[in-house]
Amino acid sequence: MDDWFSVITANSELPANAVQQLHDIGFIVIPGPIAPAKLSQLAEAYDAAVLAAHPDDVRFGSTSTRVNDFVNRGPDFDEIYVYQPILEACCRVIGRPFHLSTMHARALNPGAPAEGLHADYRRKADEWPMVGFIFMVDEFRSENGATRFVPGSHWWPHAPGDVMTDTTANYEGQIAACGAPGSVIIYNGSVWHGHGANHTNRPRRSIQGAYIHRDDKQAIDQAARIRPDTLGRIGGLARYVLDIDSQRPAWDARV
Repeated sequence: MDDWFSVITANSELPANAVQQLHDIGFIVIPGPIAPAKLSQLAEAYDAAVLAAHPDDVRFGSTSTRVNDFVNRGPDFDEIYVYQPILEACCRVIGRPFHLSTMHARALNPGAPAEGLHADYRRKADEWPMVGFIFMVDEFRSENGATRFVPGSHWWPHAPGDVMTDTTANYEGQIAACGAPGSVIIYNGSVWHGHGANHTNRPRRSIQGAYIHRDDKQAIDQAARIRPDTLGRIGGLARYVLDIDSQRPAWDARV
């Protein structure tokens, strides 16, 4: 199955300047895989999937609402986690075979305060262990809590809490990753980041995912959760990214 890793590596769709930015500052914002004409349909499918989700898959946090397992929420979302520029970024950052750990919906609540700066994974001595993406269902603006990044922080040996008294405060040089609906943020999981404050009266919706080393445990057991309808429509690349074999696994009946 790791032949797919060679296939992904051989396909180059990221522009040279995007590759350099991902290396140097730790994140990029690019157009996503969903055609503009289909974005309203995706937003409707997003809302319907959130409403239909089993309560066990929904987490109500102090600043956001999260719904797990968007791999199995319908065909509208299938293109996102196999988007070639994201997978190419995984090859460049992780540097060896990987799989999808999780893909979930996250809506930032109206009036939510800024999230503390953090890194999803600390950098290891000679490698970075994670690549993440944030697909913008809604426009990301500073006023509705666009995710803020500290450029180049994935190279640093310390964490935000080591040098900041208040990690929710602004950090010198931070950048709000703004973009139109359908844009995608791709980021190194070791770069400092956190959503900004949502000063509007509307939620700010997104779909987020993370890829990790193939020998590291997924946050969501994709093989155990895969639904028959999902398995029936996805191809070999998606099976590789999800790390599922050709046999039909046991199905968790939650929707």
